[in-house]
Amino acid sequence: MSVAPPRLVATAGAATLLRRLRDAHGPLMMHQSGGCCDGSSPMCYPLGEFIVGDRDILLGILDLRLTVGEVPADLPSADVDAVPVWISGSQFEAWKHTQLVIDVVPGRGGGFSLEAPEGLRFLSRARAFTPEENQALETAPPVTGSAYADGTRPPTPDAAQVVAEAADACPVPAPPASS
Repeated sequence: MSVAPPRLVATAGAATLLRRLRDAHGPLMMHQSGGCCDGSSPMCYPLGEFIVGDRDILLGILDLRLTVGEVPADLPSADVDAVPVWISGSQFEAWKHTQLVIDVVPGRGGGFSLEAPEGLRFLSRARAFTPEENQALETAPPVTGSAYADGTRPPTPDAAQVVAEAADACPVPAPPASS
């Protein structure tokens, strides 16, 4: 059996923007929006400003100290470099077979998200897990908001969570050959 892959990665550009927002606003958190006021984008808030529901799912905790290829020895959940990323339970059910890739692109961010005045916005991309990865994920149940409130934390990632570009995590398929 293989090791469960991380449910969450970020591009180097997203990690850079998160570091800049952290420097300006302190510890951060993110929530993958379900499509209400600001569409379906990852929203960034000061830590604790978004109320996590009991059934929300913690996709992972991004460690902003990482650079491409680094693996942390431990990941303190109260550290300013640790950014918990949440998703609603119902949305997780629809996306649980994919790895969420948080990227950043030019444009105006969501009105409630901290990057709104930066001229950039966070963007969700996704990569479908392989059958082997899905099988490994069955042994690593996600952490719910209620379990997190009770002190449960996800395992420390054993793979880099920051990739250089989105295509490094979710490559674009080649177009079909023309006949």
